[in-house]
Amino acid sequence: MPLARYPEPAEVDCLLRNAELRDAIEPYLDEAILEIDFRALPTPAENRFLEAMIAWERADEEPIARWFDPPLAMQPACTLDDEQVRERLWDAIERLFEKRVVLDFTDHLSDRELYALVRRDILPARVKRVDLPDNFVHWDCSASDCDDATVWLTYYASDAERELWSHEEGREPPARQVPRHPRALPSAPV
Repeated sequence: MPLARYPEPAEVDCLLRNAELRDAIEPYLDEAILEIDFRALPTPAENRFLEAMIAWERADEEPIARWFDPPLAMQPACTLDDEQVRERLWDAIERLFEKRVVLDFTDHLSDRELYALVRRDILPARVKRVDLPDNFVHWDCSASDCDDATVWLTYYASDAERELWSHEEGREPPARQVPRHPRALPSAPV
């Protein structure tokens, strides 16, 4: 006769937490949530996902510069020499990473151009601040100043991505180029 398996206290706690999270997410549900097959997720993974969704829904939107105390400010690049730009840019990159803001696709930009992008576009951007350890804001620096995919296609897209774009758009992608300013920036999971 098989012995009954009784759940461990941690399993019971996990299931109870799941019920709490499902109740808490209820006011925010829409048709997008129906696309997720929660049956395929282990309960602890589902709980982390639901916690992240709830944190996102409840998060306030504020300029990234105000995520810092005092707010992060950068003086205009035109008032700095190249060495000052480089030093202050890297300070800003490290400080942004501490707040889990990651800059992606930057190697086509000079230090001065990236500095200006951080100052002009990133710091004033109003973004929901979700304070969870595994939550990162990924800022696509290839998308600045243009709505098309030219920069990304030119410098960062794989052959398969370029081919797919060409098929979808019915035209050839721009010629591939090697980015002129390679950097080893702090990175995080996508």
